Amino acid sequence: MSALSCTLKFKNEPVGLCCASEKVQLPEIETPPEPLQGLLIGTDPDSSLFLKSIRTFNSCFQMTSFGATEIVQNKAENGQQFNSTFKIKDQVFHKVGSLLPMPDESYKCLQIYFMIGEDSERALANRVDARCGYNNLNSPFARRIVRELDALLNGHNKLLKLFKSHMPKLLSDNHAIVINPDKTPTGEHIRRFNAPVVDDVAGIIVGDRTALRQIVIRRKDNNLQFIADNHRPYDAIQYPLIFWKGQDGYFINIKQRDPVTVTAAETNKNVSSKDYYAYRLMIRRGQDNVILRCCELCQQFMVDMYVKIESERLRYLRHNQQRLRAEEYIHLRDAITNNADTAEIGNSVILPSSYIGSPHHMQEYI
Repeated sequence: MSALSCTLKFKNEPVGLCCASEKVQLPEIETPPEPLQGLLIGTDPDSSLFLKSIRTFNSCFQMTSFGATEIVQNKAENGQQFNSTFKIKDQVFHKVGSLLPMPDESYKCLQIYFMIGEDSERALANRVDARCGYNNLNSPFARRIVRELDALLNGHNKLLKLFKSHMPKLLSDNHAIVINPDKTPTGEHIRRFNAPVVDDVAGIIVGDRTALRQIVIRRKDNNLQFIADNHRPYDAIQYPLIFWKGQDGYFINIKQRDPVTVTAAETNKNVSSKDYYAYRLMIRRGQDNVILRCCELCQQFMVDMYVKIESERLRYLRHNQQRLRAEEYIHLRDAITNNADTAEIGNSVILPSSYIGSPHHMQEYI
């Protein structure tokens, strides 16, 4: 695939914008089956209702809660289709709870997938009632959409199959499912980005013997856990209508490819989150980009992933301060000259001028 023709770009956009000059090669997000595909492309009779409220429908099925310090959304109104915006302020966070709710609490997010009934039909009806009631979707058209999407995800989503297969092994509330952040399923190549399906990726633990970046989902617990933004299922558990099979999203061990070799062999360099999502958001000939069809959910996804990209850059700068030592001496001199509190000088993280919005960057334009 040539970088000159692999995507459709505006005039004067750099050649490597789409794939870092062929160093980034990812599998396509598969076209979803019906009814989701029809709802996205407009062939379903209730497509307009679905697309207008797609963030609400995604909330029906998301396995984690999405939050930010402040969320500002302006919807398109009065026939205007191009002024819909989605903005966040400060920090974005995703949280996951337990598989089952505490006594006297209602089912939420991931817990709804584990609601039971006298039979499969009653269990499905209970899930539809919970999803629609929690998200104020009361019309029969909305209920039909929720019912059919519930069946689709339960039939195809590998993360849900993982959770349900491990559920009988959780013998007490002190047991938990642990999803490791970087493991690859046995016998599978890392570039296939398969959802976790084996114990190499997810296992059962008792107590609190877990690492910081692991996702820990307990059988029943009153606590919520923050999900690391560079964890493999971070995207799939928040955006199940995009990653309907439970496909992996970005994680730190995706390797760049060598475009010079015939087989595009892996290199020892990692793909950055910026290059990963630049690849994901491009329009390519012969491929249907599911993400770009998701209207306001696409806006939320792009804002969420932009925060992830900026967070990764800031983490890199924080852990590579030694490379900025010359800049540090300049700041130390300026701080002492200005009688700054010397106790705070050693705790600062220096942002170079290449980081947009940093003091050094702003000084270049003063």
